Parts: sequence; structure tokens; C-alpha cells
Amino acid sequence: MNTILLTCLVGGIAGLGLFALIRALTPSRRSALSTVAEIDALRATPAAGSSAGAKNADGDDGWRDRLGRRVALFYLQQGWELRSLRADLAVLDRSWEGFLATKVALSAAGLVFGPFVFVGVSVIGFGLSPVIPVWLALVFAGLFFLLPDLEVRRDAARKRKDFRRVVGAYLDLVAMNLAGGRGLPEALMAAAEVSDGWALLRIRNCLADARITGISQWVALGRLGDELGVEELQDLGVTLGLVADDGAKVRDSLGSRAETMRHRELAEIEGEAGEQSQSMLVAQLLLAAGFLVFLIYPAAMRVFQF
Repeated sequence: MNTILLTCLVGGIAGLGLFALIRALTPSRRSALSTVAEIDALRATPAAGSSAGAKNADGDDGWRDRLGRRVALFYLQQGWELRSLRADLAVLDRSWEGFLATKVALSAAGLVFGPFVFVGVSVIGFGLSPVIPVWLALVFAGLFFLLPDLEVRRDAARKRKDFRRVVGAYLDLVAMNLAGGRGLPEALMAAAEVSDGWALLRIRNCLADARITGISQWVALGRLGDELGVEELQDLGVTLGLVADDGAKVRDSLGSRAETMRHRELAEIEGEAGEQSQSMLVAQLLLAAGFLVFLIYPAAMRVFQF
């Protein structure tokens, strides 16, 4: 009786998972929200959309690209924007479709890895229930599905920190160019041309695109900050828009903002140094405790033997 119930339970879980997979991959009726979200996404990344269309026309795209576009379309249909994750991918200069394809591929690998672990444990000699492989497959699939998110957020936080440091130096350069008699648009572009680092290259490309499209450069900087999730760049765009006509106010505002960013960076460095000092202190205490146990253990064993 227990075997029949267990078989029905395993079959029901497997059937439910298969139904959910088929339901997720089959196209459904699209809502107005998903349509508007797709239009906004295509408008935000026209180059990516055109290149994807060219690949579709030539038939040269691989299974990873097709899977990524299918999953991205499913996200649009459900109205899942995930703006913070998109901003992290924009900082790392990674595509949204490739990221989703990686998540799905790792999840599929987790479905296989779970039963494989069960087989390895059962070979050793542990008597395990047949329902455990199903739960192991689901658990590992969920864990593998979330691993790319953790990696992207960790790498994006580190790279965004470097970007903020570059923005602070960039503001000083803009203020120096303004003090030299240049106008604000020329000062912004001249300060971005002093280096070919990835951060200044993003700013320089943003300013060049703004010049081509005809929008103001501070608006473009604010949009870049919104895309990358950098609040300092968003505030910079707003501030420059308010005081763009007064050169003295622009210089004072940029100087004070750069000084504020330096003080904030210094406070973060001091905080990290304090955390590392605490970690070293804990490690030293653990070493001391282990050494004391090493010294006391022989004497304690002799005392308790008698």
C-alpha cells in the first residue's frame, strides 16, 4: 500500500512539473501590460533587437540565443521587469537573453545532478527512499537557477563601486575644464576623453549618443545612471539640468558633489578596514583557543583517567 501511494506521489509531482514546463514554454494570450513592456524593451535596446532580427533572418543563431529570447518573451508576457537585475547586467555589459538562457540551462543541469547525487549515495550503501531523487532534483534545480543571480549581483556591486570612484574623479575634471573657460557640453566631453577605461568609455559613448540624438547631455547622463543603477549619476543629471546656465554654480555644485563622494568613499574604506580587523581578531581568538585546547587536553585526559 505504501509503495502504491509513493508511486502515485512521485508520478503526480513529475506530471505537475512537466505540465508547468509545457505551460511556461507555450505562448499564451498576451495582455496589454506585456505588450507595452515589450515595446519599451525594444525601444530601449534597438541595436540588440535589430541584431537579433538579423540573426533570425539568416538562421545563424544558436540554441542558447533562441532559448534566451523565448524565456525573455515569457518574462515580458508575465510582466516581470526585474529592473535591479537588468541594471546589474547593464553594468557588467551582459545581455538579458544570454543571462536567462544560462539560468535555464543550469536549472536543467540541476535536475540531472540531483538524481546523480542520489545514485552516488545509494551505491555507497545507504538505504534511501525512492522519492528522495525527485526532491533532490527540484532542490538542485532551484539552487542552480539562482546561482547566476548571486554571481551577477556580486560582480555588479564591485564594478558599480569602481564606477562611482571614476565618477568622483570625472566631476573634478569637469570642474577644472569649466574653470579653464570651456562650456558645459565641451567640459563634459573633454573630461570623458582623458582615459579609455570602461567607466569613462560608457560616459563618453553616452555623451556622443546624446549629441547625435539631439538631447541634452545631462539628461543622457541621468538616463545612463538609471540604466546602470548609479544614483550619483542620476543626481548629477538632475543637478546639471537645474544649474546648466550658470557656470559658477555648476563649478561649485560639481566640486561639492565630488568632495561628498570622496568622503563617502573614505567612510566605506574605513568601514571595510574595520570589518577586516574584526575578522582578523576573531581568527586570532580561535587560534588561541585551539592552542589552549591542545595544551590542556593531555593533562585533562590523565586527570579523568584516574
